[in-house]
Amino acid sequence: MNNNEIIPQYDVVKQNYSPEEKILLGEIRANLVDLAISSGENFQPNEEKLLNDIRNFLFLRLSESNPKISRKYLDSLSQKLLRDIIGYGEIDSLIQDDDLEEIMIIGINKPVFVYHRKYGMMKTNVIFNDERELMDLIDSIARQINRRIDQESPILDGRLLDGSRINATIPPVSADGPSLTIRKFKKDPFTIIDLINSKTISIELAAFLWLCFDGLGVKSANAIISGGTSSGKTTTLNALSAFINPKERIITIEDTLELQIPHEHIIRMETRPANVENKGELTMNDLVKNSLRQRPDRIIVGEVRAEEAITLFTALNTGHSGFGTLHSNDARETITRLTNEPMSVPEIMIQAIDFIIMQNRIYTSSGVSFRRISEVVEVVGMENGVIQLNKLFQWNPERDTIDNVGVSSKTLNQIASLSGISLNEIYREIENRETLLKHMVNQNIRSVDDVNAVLELYYKDPEKVLNKIILNR
Repeated sequence: MNNNEIIPQYDVVKQNYSPEEKILLGEIRANLVDLAISSGENFQPNEEKLLNDIRNFLFLRLSESNPKISRKYLDSLSQKLLRDIIGYGEIDSLIQDDDLEEIMIIGINKPVFVYHRKYGMMKTNVIFNDERELMDLIDSIARQINRRIDQESPILDGRLLDGSRINATIPPVSADGPSLTIRKFKKDPFTIIDLINSKTISIELAAFLWLCFDGLGVKSANAIISGGTSSGKTTTLNALSAFINPKERIITIEDTLELQIPHEHIIRMETRPANVENKGELTMNDLVKNSLRQRPDRIIVGEVRAEEAITLFTALNTGHSGFGTLHSNDARETITRLTNEPMSVPEIMIQAIDFIIMQNRIYTSSGVSFRRISEVVEVVGMENGVIQLNKLFQWNPERDTIDNVGVSSKTLNQIASLSGISLNEIYREIENRETLLKHMVNQNIRSVDDVNAVLELYYKDPEKVLNKIILNR
């Protein structure tokens, strides 16, 4: 990596093929395409079988001109070709790099750009000089996910097998030629401890939300996480979902599967576009309606956009709990978007939401950005036809802290009333959970499995867990 330029450089070590090897790669690819077309299905080869087939193909082709070809060369070339075929060609190493958030191909004869988690926007040394080569890559991805992209359907939107979000366009939609954008997801997902370490959320706010979302078993709070594009809404939703009680049954609904919720009892549902005959479409609203027949304790909608909002809020108003994400710039705008077309949720229903959690992506002059929960407001009711909001937490940009600015919380008062314990006891419980979160931060307990294991131990015997932490100090 070269960081001396205005846009830092990200250099990829490229696969080098001889002219003969390039011909062999093309022949193998053509055979695979023919096989996929003849089967009429999405072609997902078995890697071990494919490697053996490639090795046999190479032996037959190369031994004709070189009877003494070495096994070592055959094995090495077979592995290299396999990686190229089942991988993503020129950009395969970019997809394998877990430090990259986004890969952006903007056309031919132009560098591929990436967004690095540490260095921000970077320019790579990968350039597609041949439009056919780029189209082959896009077509290959489309076959993998059982979608199509052509003149009738010039936009491809879906996800790769590893969960990464992909979007491709071809002319006439993209005037300068084919484009491809891949939003990658970490193989090791961010947890609530990672968000605390990166200062996206404070320990105090995390402990507060944990108690509210768990609700001590008497009232599970609902929340909408709002923010702009790439503000980290989905990552925060994933992390906060660890606070859902392990006893709950969760159903998630998304256009494209992105949520990686660490929970045992979960059903994941994904919308489906219409087929070539314009039949078979399953919308977000269809899936939200269907989820109500599946005895959910918690309904999570990946991104609320349209009519599914009314169905979701109807469910929340009839005793179900839920989360959702939404594109918005502040809490009041979130209410405005929910109550106007195309969502059109009646204002009286908005009160089913307990919290609006705003998250922002903050850009710096160096080009590197960071995410922060900028405010947490509570929906406290209606007065003279206006939804009343109570701000509880707010990000302070001067100190880069998330400050508790609330006087009291309606949700905490409700939990205290329904559970029959005092507010002081509620506050002590939040402090206990802060202690546990601090312990995990200090001990670097941050993986999904490790965080879940500690939370489950706390649910089983909180006093034992807290005593152990105190003894180990």
